[in-house]
Amino acid sequence: MQYELKTQVIEPQRSTFTAIEKRYGDKPASRYLEGIIDVQPKENFHYRPTWDPQREIYDDTFSLFRLTDPYSYLDPRQYYYAPYVTARAGHHEAFATSLSYIEDRGLLERLPDGWKSVLTELVVPLRHLESGGQLILCGMARFGFGATITQAAAYSAFDRVGNAQVLSRAGIALGGGTADLLGEAKEHWMEDASLQGLRKLTEETIVESDWGVALLQLDAVDQLLYDLLYRHLDDEAVVAGAPAYSLISQHMASWFADNRKWIDALYKAWRADEQLGDTNAALLEEHGQRAVDRALEAVTPFAARIDELIGVGAVDCVNAKAAEVRSAHAAEQA
Repeated sequence: MQYELKTQVIEPQRSTFTAIEKRYGDKPASRYLEGIIDVQPKENFHYRPTWDPQREIYDDTFSLFRLTDPYSYLDPRQYYYAPYVTARAGHHEAFATSLSYIEDRGLLERLPDGWKSVLTELVVPLRHLESGGQLILCGMARFGFGATITQAAAYSAFDRVGNAQVLSRAGIALGGGTADLLGEAKEHWMEDASLQGLRKLTEETIVESDWGVALLQLDAVDQLLYDLLYRHLDDEAVVAGAPAYSLISQHMASWFADNRKWIDALYKAWRADEQLGDTNAALLEEHGQRAVDRALEAVTPFAARIDELIGVGAVDCVNAKAAEVRSAHAAEQA
């Protein structure tokens, strides 16, 4: 007896979840959308927070910056757990490869004295700034409203731990394979005049109650520092005979470019909101300008110390970037 194999296609009764269908129609959706849309708890809470009884435990008024529909914002990278972990694993494997090359060739030992001091006194201590950034973004992940926003913040918080590890591994390599230099880096962070503005601002931002304002402040510091350290100094390292610095900075620069995507998209969503866009734009200008002013005050002594060590126009670079960020936050950019 012969049997004929046939393929039978069973059409699904529906293509996606109800929440997705209401927004995008009854059609297949990405895993990102299916895992995040309308996840934010909005009702049937058991109690109000005892430390702020005027609000619900999840409340959209924890920040001045609000969206009529929180899900009008989407992370343009479409990160959910699997692609996020895969992307970051690749990032850290690439850094490990670069660090192995640096150590095998003895490039850290061959750094010019000024560049070695920049790494030891200024760059490696920023592992503590990255750790502070993690706490700031954890606060945003907890108090933000809308899962697309809080998930992006949570992944960015994880990233800051990874950035601290990158700087720590560079410090261990610079210290000859021991953690002694990391102890020195902590002393620099706690004691050096060039770093106290950054430390003070980091600690104040950690306790900022408005997560939107805190994000603006962290972002302002990031834009000034990352442009200075991982673009401007990278360019200078190429001509100064400091290839080890460039090999390390490329990984921080690539992370920063990726991280900017979700933050810029959030600013755009705030401005584009049909009902609250004008209010958000005015708030972005007001708090954005203030954040840049505070960031510039904190970063300028840091940049001045770099100029003392290697004379690369760091202060001028920071001032130019601050003017650029101020312009981007202006309300007329909406």
